[in-house]
Amino acid sequence: MNVLGMISGTSHDGIDAAVVSFTLEGDVLHGDVTATSSTPYEPRLRERLRAALPPAPTTLAEVCELDTLIGQAFAAAAAGMGPVDAVCSHGQTVFHWVRGVHALGTLQLGQPAWIAERLGVPVVSDVRIRDITAGGHGAPLVSYLDTLLLAGLPGRAAALNLGGIANVTVPDSAGGPLAWDIGPANALLDAAVLRTGAHPAGFDVDGAIAARGHVDDNLLAALLAEPYYALPAPKSTGKELFHDGYLGEALARHGRPVEPADLIATLTALTARTVADAVAAAGVATLVVSGGGAANPTLLRMTADRLPGVRITRSDELGAPAADKEAIAFALIGWQTLHGVPATLPSATGATGARVLGTITPGAGPLRLPAPVATPTALRLTVAT
Repeated sequence: MNVLGMISGTSHDGIDAAVVSFTLEGDVLHGDVTATSSTPYEPRLRERLRAALPPAPTTLAEVCELDTLIGQAFAAAAAGMGPVDAVCSHGQTVFHWVRGVHALGTLQLGQPAWIAERLGVPVVSDVRIRDITAGGHGAPLVSYLDTLLLAGLPGRAAALNLGGIANVTVPDSAGGPLAWDIGPANALLDAAVLRTGAHPAGFDVDGAIAARGHVDDNLLAALLAEPYYALPAPKSTGKELFHDGYLGEALARHGRPVEPADLIATLTALTARTVADAVAAAGVATLVVSGGGAANPTLLRMTADRLPGVRITRSDELGAPAADKEAIAFALIGWQTLHGVPATLPSATGATGARVLGTITPGAGPLRLPAPVATPTALRLTVAT
């Protein structure tokens, strides 16, 4: 079965997509990644999306329009990926409702009917909420893919995704695989670049700005006092907490001007410190990195400096290109859902049990699902050449 996985992450910059051809052999699922793409949002749409995100006020009219426009953007991106049997669209998270240590709700925009109408195939969507209804955080859902990919690696390995938020999966934990959102990765970095106008791209390209800056130790200490970091795992967070307003308040409390390069260096150090602390506490020997932050050598160097003896590599080594791993994860979730197989790990999300995720929008014809299968125990990925 050829499944197209699609997601726009917490950087809100565009749509990542991956087509994976899945074949189940015994209890091992094989996936051949046959196509990938990254489609930027049209600038005006991204502007409207960012303007509607918390803590900004918005209207139901704007939510409806964004749901439609994002759905149409996903449909256009999907149409360029070639023929597929099904799609799994994560859409765009606009709010993740967390109170203390409990997730209470989540909202992703990007109406899937636009994709189903354009491609004529079934679309799995709204994949996080079922885990939340079972008491979980609905995140990080990539932990399911991580656990299958890391199966068989020697020693204790962990998977680290550096998107807008940094999340980690430690499959070999007491009580089962453990995963959680560590804190901001690119969320505050991008906010700082936009706030200061430090780069026209809106992010720290290749970590070059941070590399020439100096860490403000007092500001870093104040940022590290954030209560979220002390919460027990599993836990989840997002731009509902770590946004430009959060950064502005931290700078106001700091009370002294901070040069743009020094601010970006300090925020890079914040991510490196919180990630390294989490990895060290888990006793990890190998760290497999993915996400946009994997292309930031300054962030990786700062992290490695705090993790002597830990081997750090990219998810490409396991057949999942670092920039495409989340889209591959949602292709996997789509395959699991269509085959009646849960795609969550209760110990990783905090749910009371594993759940089959999402809702299904039929394609052009009657909805015919494959026969249910046994849950795979490992995933072997390859990238088509």
